[in-house]
Amino acid sequence: MVESNGYDCEEHWVITKDGYVLNVLRIPLGRFVGCRKARNRPPVLLQHGMLLDARSWMLLPPKRSLPFNLADNGYDVWLVNSHGTEYSEGHTSLSHYDPAYWNWSWDELVAYDLPATFQYVYNQTGQKLHFIGHSQGTLMVMASMSRDQLLNMLRSAALLCPIAYLGHTTSLLSRFITDNFIAEALHSLGLYKFDLNDLITMRTLKIICRIPSVDCSNMFTPYTGQNCCIKRSKTEIFLDHQPQPTAMKNVIHMFQMVRRGTLTMYDYNDCDENIKHYGQPTPPAYNMTCIPNDLPIFLSYGGADALSDVNDVKLLLDCLKHHDPGKIVVQYIESYAHADYLMAEKAKEDMYDPLSAFLNKLP
Repeated sequence: MVESNGYDCEEHWVITKDGYVLNVLRIPLGRFVGCRKARNRPPVLLQHGMLLDARSWMLLPPKRSLPFNLADNGYDVWLVNSHGTEYSEGHTSLSHYDPAYWNWSWDELVAYDLPATFQYVYNQTGQKLHFIGHSQGTLMVMASMSRDQLLNMLRSAALLCPIAYLGHTTSLLSRFITDNFIAEALHSLGLYKFDLNDLITMRTLKIICRIPSVDCSNMFTPYTGQNCCIKRSKTEIFLDHQPQPTAMKNVIHMFQMVRRGTLTMYDYNDCDENIKHYGQPTPPAYNMTCIPNDLPIFLSYGGADALSDVNDVKLLLDCLKHHDPGKIVVQYIESYAHADYLMAEKAKEDMYDPLSAFLNKLP
């Protein structure tokens, strides 16, 4: 997807402390002559959301795609594939068919994936990173920042569809799975991997959506909310590469957040197990008020987003109310839902250009 659009692409491998082997792509230079001469290009790390991988950033044409625009504007672009996704299935000792391979939630992505990737990019470039996350990607970096981690390597954070609180989510699919404890039931039956592609309904949907007379552009609505600006052709491209698998434990952790409206580490729902893992009977909380007030932040959220609901984002913004006003940009796009941030026809004008302007102003 990178080289076919005329850009150089490097493939890197990062090993986390818990043994997972992450595939990381690098777009070191822009496509045009003037873009290929700049040195000391500031590194930007893009972190995808749950059930997605790095290809989710490249669903739009190159002139409208965020990573390619960043490369053309002088940035050294890095795209990570979280462990468990198609290109990051490796592990130093476990097979991805082993149940132990899937014994993780986003807590482990915060504790192991993000530090390993940050350190690798920092070592390769010798510079602090700009971070851009979507959905779960924002949760990962905010949880890290709240614990005073990675800040020595972080230049700025861009949070697209920020996920910190989920108690107000209006996502019909998420609410159905949460209210009926479906993920917990599947986990208790020994299903440790959550992969929609294993379901015959998803495989059938992909076939149906390729029929010329069928328009699947609204297929995301029960999960993401009503996206305003996604063309049918982008849905077809999405289905060629997504969704990606994740751990059932990760899904359970997310739905604990939905059910309780809290932001804590994974709850084993057993005092002894929690004490074993955390040294206390309840899981520790991530405190968003501990995010440093002087860190440059770009935050963008949509009025139609059923996952990153407006009311939950307001809870997050309340935690950031003491942030240096000169160091935070908050953007609200009333018509946007969760998938618009990756696939909307005018995402470049509506959101990527303001984000680039934010980055360009930073020292």
